[in-house]
Amino acid sequence: MSIPSLEPTLESFEYDEDAEACYEGDIVDFGTVFLPIFYSFVFAFGLVGNLLVVFALTHSRKPRSITDIYLLNLALSDLLFVATLPFWIHYVISDQGFNNAVCKLITAFFFIGFFGGIFFITVISIDRYLAIVLAANSMNNRTVQHGVTISLGVWAAAILVAAPQFMFTKQKEGECLGDYPEVLEEIWPVLRNVEANVFGFLLPLLVMSYCYFRIICTLFSCKNHKKAKAIKLVFLVVIVFFLFWTPYNVMIFLETLKLYHFFPSCDMKRDLRLALSVTETIAFSHCCLNPLIYAFAGEKFRRYLYHLYRKCLAVLCGRSVHVSLSPSESQTSRRESVLSSNFTHYTNDGDTSIHL
Repeated sequence: MSIPSLEPTLESFEYDEDAEACYEGDIVDFGTVFLPIFYSFVFAFGLVGNLLVVFALTHSRKPRSITDIYLLNLALSDLLFVATLPFWIHYVISDQGFNNAVCKLITAFFFIGFFGGIFFITVISIDRYLAIVLAANSMNNRTVQHGVTISLGVWAAAILVAAPQFMFTKQKEGECLGDYPEVLEEIWPVLRNVEANVFGFLLPLLVMSYCYFRIICTLFSCKNHKKAKAIKLVFLVVIVFFLFWTPYNVMIFLETLKLYHFFPSCDMKRDLRLALSVTETIAFSHCCLNPLIYAFAGEKFRRYLYHLYRKCLAVLCGRSVHVSLSPSESQTSRRESVLSSNFTHYTNDGDTSIHL
Protein backbone atom coordinates (compact mmCIF):
# COMPACT_ATOMS: atom_id res chain seq x y z
CA MET A 1 0.00 0.00 0.00
CA SER A 2 1.38 3.35 -0.85
CA ILE A 3 -0.51 5.80 1.27
CA PRO A 4 1.81 7.52 1.69
CA SER A 5 4.25 6.25 -0.92
CA LEU A 6 7.08 6.65 1.56
CA GLU A 7 6.09 3.52 3.41
CA PRO A 8 6.01 1.00 0.57
CA THR A 9 9.16 2.54 -0.84
CA LEU A 10 10.89 1.46 2.29
CA GLU A 11 8.89 -1.69 2.91
CA SER A 12 9.67 -3.14 -0.49
CA PHE A 13 13.34 -3.36 0.36
CA GLU A 14 12.55 -5.04 3.63
CA TYR A 15 9.95 -7.59 2.63
CA ASP A 16 10.60 -8.18 -1.07
CA GLU A 17 13.04 -11.04 -1.37
CA ASP A 18 13.78 -10.10 -5.00
CA ALA A 19 14.59 -6.47 -4.20
CA GLU A 20 18.32 -6.96 -4.66
CA ALA A 21 17.80 -8.68 -8.00
CA CYS A 22 15.72 -5.77 -9.36
CA TYR A 23 17.37 -2.39 -8.92
CA GLU A 24 14.91 0.42 -8.19
CA GLY A 25 17.32 2.91 -6.68
CA ASP A 26 17.00 5.35 -9.59
CA ILE A 27 13.22 5.43 -9.15
CA VAL A 28 13.66 6.06 -5.43
CA ASP A 29 16.09 8.89 -6.24
CA PHE A 30 13.59 10.36 -8.68
CA GLY A 31 10.91 10.26 -5.99
CA THR A 32 13.26 11.92 -3.53
CA VAL A 33 13.49 14.92 -5.87
CA PHE A 34 10.02 14.91 -7.44
CA LEU A 35 7.78 14.23 -4.44
CA PRO A 36 9.03 17.06 -2.17
CA ILE A 37 8.58 19.62 -4.95
CA PHE A 38 5.12 18.44 -5.91
CA TYR A 39 3.88 18.04 -2.33
CA SER A 40 5.15 21.52 -1.51
CA PHE A 41 2.76 22.88 -4.15
CA VAL A 42 -0.07 20.65 -2.90
CA PHE A 43 0.55 21.85 0.65
CA ALA A 44 0.60 25.52 -0.34
CA PHE A 45 -2.51 25.49 -2.54
CA GLY A 46 -4.41 23.06 -0.31
CA LEU A 47 -3.65 25.09 2.81
CA VAL A 48 -4.66 28.44 1.31
CA GLY A 49 -7.79 27.16 -0.45
CA ASN A 50 -9.18 25.22 2.49
CA LEU A 51 -8.35 27.96 5.01
CA LEU A 52 -10.34 30.38 2.83
CA VAL A 53 -13.29 27.97 2.97
CA VAL A 54 -13.03 27.76 6.77
CA PHE A 55 -12.81 31.56 7.10
CA ALA A 56 -15.72 32.06 4.70
CA LEU A 57 -17.94 29.66 6.63
CA THR A 58 -17.05 30.97 10.08
CA HIS A 59 -16.68 34.68 9.29
CA SER A 60 -18.95 36.75 11.56
CA ARG A 61 -21.55 34.02 11.78
CA LYS A 62 -22.19 30.40 12.54
CA PRO A 63 -22.83 28.00 9.62
CA ARG A 64 -26.45 28.52 8.61
CA SER A 65 -27.19 25.29 6.78
CA ILE A 66 -26.35 21.62 6.81
CA THR A 67 -24.35 22.14 3.60
CA ASP A 68 -22.16 24.67 5.41
CA ILE A 69 -21.47 22.07 8.10
CA TYR A 70 -20.36 19.46 5.56
CA LEU A 71 -18.25 21.93 3.59
CA LEU A 72 -16.57 23.07 6.78
CA ASN A 73 -15.74 19.51 7.79
CA LEU A 74 -14.51 18.69 4.28
CA ALA A 75 -12.14 21.66 4.49
CA LEU A 76 -10.96 20.55 7.94
CA SER A 77 -10.32 17.02 6.63
CA ASP A 78 -8.26 18.37 3.76
CA LEU A 79 -6.36 20.66 6.14
CA LEU A 80 -5.55 17.71 8.38
CA PHE A 81 -4.33 15.84 5.31
CA VAL A 82 -2.16 18.61 3.87
CA ALA A 83 -0.74 19.48 7.30
CA THR A 84 1.12 16.16 7.29
CA LEU A 85 2.80 16.79 3.93
CA PRO A 86 5.66 18.97 5.27
CA PHE A 87 6.57 16.15 7.65
CA TRP A 88 6.67 13.63 4.80
CA ILE A 89 8.74 16.05 2.73
CA HIS A 90 11.21 16.31 5.60
CA TYR A 91 11.16 12.53 5.90
CA VAL A 92 12.06 12.10 2.22
CA ILE A 93 14.87 14.62 2.01
CA SER A 94 16.36 14.13 5.47
CA ASP A 95 18.56 11.27 6.63
CA GLN A 96 16.97 11.52 10.06
CA GLY A 97 13.58 9.87 10.54
CA PHE A 98 10.87 10.62 13.07
CA ASN A 99 10.79 9.42 16.62
CA ASN A 100 8.25 6.70 17.25
CA ALA A 101 5.50 9.01 18.60
CA VAL A 102 5.75 11.47 15.70
CA CYS A 103 5.88 8.61 13.18
CA LYS A 104 2.62 7.09 14.45
CA LEU A 105 0.90 10.45 14.99
CA ILE A 106 1.66 11.88 11.53
CA THR A 107 0.65 8.64 9.84
CA ALA A 108 -2.61 8.60 11.81
CA PHE A 109 -3.44 12.20 10.88
CA PHE A 110 -2.60 11.47 7.26
CA PHE A 111 -5.01 8.55 6.96
CA ILE A 112 -7.79 10.15 9.01
CA GLY A 113 -7.63 13.23 6.79
CA PHE A 114 -7.45 11.02 3.70
CA PHE A 115 -10.55 8.94 4.48
CA GLY A 116 -12.37 11.86 6.14
CA GLY A 117 -12.10 13.97 2.99
CA ILE A 118 -13.48 11.21 0.78
CA PHE A 119 -16.27 10.40 3.24
CA PHE A 120 -17.40 14.03 3.45
CA ILE A 121 -17.41 14.29 -0.36
CA THR A 122 -19.72 11.27 -0.32
CA VAL A 123 -21.93 12.77 2.39
CA ILE A 124 -22.23 16.02 0.41
CA SER A 125 -23.42 13.94 -2.57
CA ILE A 126 -26.04 12.24 -0.40
CA ASP A 127 -27.11 15.62 0.99
CA ARG A 128 -27.54 16.99 -2.55
CA TYR A 129 -29.64 13.91 -3.38
CA LEU A 130 -31.87 14.43 -0.35
CA ALA A 131 -32.23 18.16 -0.99
CA ILE A 132 -33.21 17.83 -4.65
CA VAL A 133 -34.63 14.36 -5.32
CA LEU A 134 -36.32 13.86 -1.93
CA ALA A 135 -36.83 17.53 -1.12
CA ALA A 136 -40.29 17.25 0.43
CA ASN A 137 -39.42 14.30 2.65
CA SER A 138 -36.00 15.48 3.79
CA MET A 139 -36.69 19.13 4.61
CA ASN A 140 -37.26 18.55 8.33
CA ASN A 141 -34.19 16.31 8.67
CA ARG A 142 -31.68 18.60 6.98
CA THR A 143 -30.95 20.85 9.95
CA VAL A 144 -27.70 22.15 11.39
CA GLN A 145 -28.12 19.85 14.39
CA HIS A 146 -28.44 16.83 12.11
CA GLY A 147 -25.41 18.02 10.18
CA VAL A 148 -23.29 18.21 13.33
CA THR A 149 -24.39 14.74 14.44
CA ILE A 150 -23.72 13.19 11.04
CA SER A 151 -20.35 14.94 10.83
CA LEU A 152 -19.29 13.50 14.17
CA GLY A 153 -20.32 10.07 12.89
CA VAL A 154 -18.28 10.58 9.71
CA TRP A 155 -15.19 11.51 11.75
CA ALA A 156 -15.67 8.41 13.88
CA ALA A 157 -15.97 6.28 10.72
CA ALA A 158 -12.84 7.88 9.27
CA ILE A 159 -10.86 7.08 12.42
CA LEU A 160 -12.19 3.52 12.46
CA VAL A 161 -11.36 2.88 8.78
CA ALA A 162 -7.98 4.58 9.07
CA ALA A 163 -6.91 2.58 12.14
CA PRO A 164 -5.78 -0.55 10.21
CA GLN A 165 -3.62 1.69 8.04
CA PHE A 166 -1.54 3.10 10.90
CA MET A 167 -2.03 0.85 13.93
CA PHE A 168 1.19 -1.12 13.26
CA THR A 169 3.23 1.88 12.09
CA LYS A 170 6.34 2.56 14.13
CA GLN A 171 9.86 3.88 13.93
CA LYS A 172 12.19 1.03 13.07
CA GLU A 173 15.87 1.41 12.18
CA GLY A 174 15.37 5.07 11.32
CA GLU A 175 12.41 4.36 9.05
CA CYS A 176 8.69 5.03 9.61
CA LEU A 177 6.92 1.93 8.30
CA GLY A 178 4.52 -0.88 9.14
CA ASP A 179 5.97 -3.44 11.53
CA TYR A 180 3.43 -6.26 11.46
CA PRO A 181 3.27 -9.27 13.78
CA GLU A 182 4.62 -12.39 12.14
CA VAL A 183 1.19 -13.98 11.87
CA LEU A 184 -0.13 -10.90 9.96
CA GLU A 185 2.96 -10.09 7.94
CA GLU A 186 1.58 -11.47 4.67
CA ILE A 187 -2.14 -10.79 4.97
CA TRP A 188 -2.21 -7.31 6.56
CA PRO A 189 -0.73 -5.36 3.61
CA VAL A 190 -3.31 -7.03 1.37
CA LEU A 191 -6.14 -6.10 3.73
CA ARG A 192 -4.91 -2.51 3.83
CA ASN A 193 -4.95 -2.27 0.05
CA VAL A 194 -8.38 -3.85 -0.25
CA GLU A 195 -9.76 -1.52 2.40
CA ALA A 196 -8.33 1.51 0.62
CA ASN A 197 -9.82 0.38 -2.71
CA VAL A 198 -13.26 -0.38 -1.27
CA PHE A 199 -13.79 2.40 1.30
CA GLY A 200 -11.57 4.99 -0.31
CA PHE A 201 -12.84 4.65 -3.88
CA LEU A 202 -15.36 2.00 -4.96
CA LEU A 203 -18.13 2.62 -2.42
CA PRO A 204 -17.85 6.44 -2.56
CA LEU A 205 -17.85 6.37 -6.37
CA LEU A 206 -20.92 4.13 -6.48
CA VAL A 207 -22.80 6.32 -4.00
CA MET A 208 -21.82 9.52 -5.80
CA SER A 209 -22.73 8.09 -9.20
CA TYR A 210 -26.18 6.98 -8.02
CA CYS A 211 -26.94 10.24 -6.22
CA TYR A 212 -25.87 12.48 -9.07
CA PHE A 213 -27.60 10.30 -11.66
CA ARG A 214 -30.86 10.75 -9.78
CA ILE A 215 -30.14 14.46 -9.38
CA ILE A 216 -29.62 14.89 -13.12
CA CYS A 217 -32.86 13.06 -13.85
CA THR A 218 -34.67 15.41 -11.46
CA LEU A 219 -33.04 18.50 -12.93
CA PHE A 220 -34.05 17.53 -16.46
CA SER A 221 -37.67 17.44 -15.31
CA CYS A 222 -37.44 20.98 -13.88
CA LYS A 223 -37.85 24.24 -15.78
CA ASN A 224 -35.28 26.68 -14.41
CA HIS A 225 -32.62 28.89 -15.94
CA LYS A 226 -29.98 27.50 -13.56
CA LYS A 227 -30.56 23.90 -14.64
CA ALA A 228 -27.81 23.78 -17.28
CA LYS A 229 -25.19 25.20 -14.93
CA ALA A 230 -26.22 22.83 -12.16
CA ILE A 231 -25.95 19.80 -14.45
CA LYS A 232 -22.48 20.89 -15.60
CA LEU A 233 -21.33 21.16 -12.01
CA VAL A 234 -22.77 17.74 -11.21
CA PHE A 235 -20.74 16.24 -14.04
CA LEU A 236 -17.69 18.16 -12.86
CA VAL A 237 -17.89 16.70 -9.36
CA VAL A 238 -18.12 13.08 -10.53
CA ILE A 239 -15.68 13.33 -13.44
CA VAL A 240 -12.98 15.10 -11.42
CA PHE A 241 -13.25 12.53 -8.61
CA PHE A 242 -13.12 9.69 -11.13
CA LEU A 243 -10.17 11.07 -13.11
CA PHE A 244 -8.05 11.92 -10.09
CA TRP A 245 -8.63 8.78 -8.02
CA THR A 246 -9.14 5.96 -10.55
CA PRO A 247 -5.51 5.64 -11.78
CA TYR A 248 -4.20 5.59 -8.23
CA ASN A 249 -6.65 2.94 -7.06
CA VAL A 250 -5.88 0.81 -10.12
CA MET A 251 -2.21 0.98 -9.12
CA ILE A 252 -3.07 0.02 -5.54
CA PHE A 253 -4.89 -3.03 -6.91
CA LEU A 254 -1.88 -3.92 -9.07
CA GLU A 255 0.35 -3.45 -6.05
CA THR A 256 -1.81 -6.02 -4.26
CA LEU A 257 -1.30 -8.46 -7.12
CA LYS A 258 2.41 -7.76 -6.89
CA LEU A 259 2.36 -9.09 -3.34
CA TYR A 260 1.25 -12.40 -4.84
CA HIS A 261 4.09 -12.33 -7.41
CA PHE A 262 1.89 -11.56 -10.42
CA PHE A 263 4.68 -9.41 -11.84
CA PRO A 264 7.91 -11.43 -11.91
CA SER A 265 9.57 -9.19 -14.51
CA CYS A 266 11.93 -6.56 -13.15
CA ASP A 267 10.82 -4.04 -15.77
CA MET A 268 7.19 -4.49 -14.76
CA LYS A 269 8.09 -3.98 -11.10
CA ARG A 270 9.96 -0.80 -11.94
CA ASP A 271 7.12 0.52 -14.08
CA LEU A 272 4.64 -0.29 -11.35
CA ARG A 273 6.74 1.51 -8.78
CA LEU A 274 7.04 4.63 -10.93
CA ALA A 275 3.37 4.64 -11.93
CA LEU A 276 2.36 4.30 -8.29
CA SER A 277 4.30 7.43 -7.35
CA VAL A 278 2.92 9.45 -10.27
CA THR A 279 -0.72 8.45 -9.80
CA GLU A 280 -0.42 9.06 -6.07
CA THR A 281 0.62 12.66 -6.60
CA ILE A 282 -2.34 13.19 -8.96
CA ALA A 283 -4.79 11.70 -6.45
CA PHE A 284 -3.48 13.67 -3.48
CA SER A 285 -3.70 16.95 -5.39
CA HIS A 286 -7.49 16.49 -5.43
CA CYS A 287 -7.63 18.14 -2.01
CA CYS A 288 -6.54 21.40 -3.70
CA LEU A 289 -9.56 21.23 -6.02
CA ASN A 290 -12.17 20.57 -3.32
CA PRO A 291 -12.45 24.27 -2.38
CA LEU A 292 -12.93 25.17 -6.05
CA ILE A 293 -15.51 22.48 -6.74
CA TYR A 294 -17.53 22.45 -3.53
CA ALA A 295 -17.16 25.98 -2.24
CA PHE A 296 -15.92 28.69 -4.56
CA ALA A 297 -18.46 27.79 -7.24
CA GLY A 298 -21.04 29.25 -4.86
CA GLU A 299 -21.86 32.93 -5.03
CA LYS A 300 -21.61 33.55 -1.30
CA PHE A 301 -18.00 32.33 -1.34
CA ARG A 302 -17.18 34.58 -4.26
CA ARG A 303 -18.72 37.49 -2.39
CA TYR A 304 -16.64 36.65 0.66
CA LEU A 305 -13.45 36.55 -1.43
CA TYR A 306 -14.38 39.87 -3.01
CA HIS A 307 -14.88 41.53 0.36
CA LEU A 308 -11.70 39.93 1.69
CA TYR A 309 -9.85 41.35 -1.32
CA ARG A 310 -11.25 44.83 -0.65
CA LYS A 311 -10.33 44.61 3.01
CA CYS A 312 -6.75 43.61 2.17
CA LEU A 313 -6.63 46.42 -0.38
CA ALA A 314 -7.75 48.84 2.29
CA VAL A 315 -5.00 47.68 4.63
CA LEU A 316 -2.36 47.98 1.91
CA CYS A 317 -3.55 51.41 0.81
CA GLY A 318 -3.92 52.63 4.39
CA ARG A 319 -7.51 53.73 4.09
CA SER A 320 -10.85 52.42 5.20
CA VAL A 321 -13.00 50.49 2.73
CA HIS A 322 -16.53 49.47 3.64
CA VAL A 323 -16.81 45.75 2.89
CA SER A 324 -20.34 44.86 3.94
CA LEU A 325 -22.98 44.06 1.39
CA SER A 326 -24.75 47.05 -0.05
CA PRO A 327 -28.55 47.08 0.08
CA SER A 328 -28.73 46.35 -3.63
CA GLU A 329 -26.32 43.43 -3.24
CA SER A 330 -28.32 42.15 -0.29
CA GLN A 331 -31.56 42.35 -2.28
CA THR A 332 -29.89 40.57 -5.20
CA SER A 333 -28.65 37.88 -2.84
CA ARG A 334 -32.13 37.44 -1.39
CA ARG A 335 -33.68 37.23 -4.86
CA GLU A 336 -31.13 34.60 -5.87
CA SER A 337 -31.89 32.68 -2.68
CA VAL A 338 -35.62 32.74 -3.44
CA LEU A 339 -34.98 31.52 -6.98
CA SER A 340 -32.83 28.71 -5.68
CA SER A 341 -35.45 27.84 -3.07
CA ASN A 342 -38.12 27.54 -5.75
CA PHE A 343 -35.75 25.34 -7.72
CA THR A 344 -34.55 23.00 -5.00
CA HIS A 345 -37.34 23.38 -2.40
CA TYR A 346 -34.98 24.27 0.40
CA THR A 347 -33.63 27.59 1.64
CA ASN A 348 -30.10 28.92 2.12
CA ASP A 349 -28.39 25.98 0.40
CA GLY A 350 -29.40 27.45 -2.94
CA ASP A 351 -26.34 29.68 -3.24
CA THR A 352 -23.83 27.34 -1.64
CA SER A 353 -21.31 25.06 -3.21
CA ILE A 354 -22.72 23.78 -6.48
CA HIS A 355 -25.87 25.89 -6.95
CA LEU A 356 -28.14 22.90 -6.69
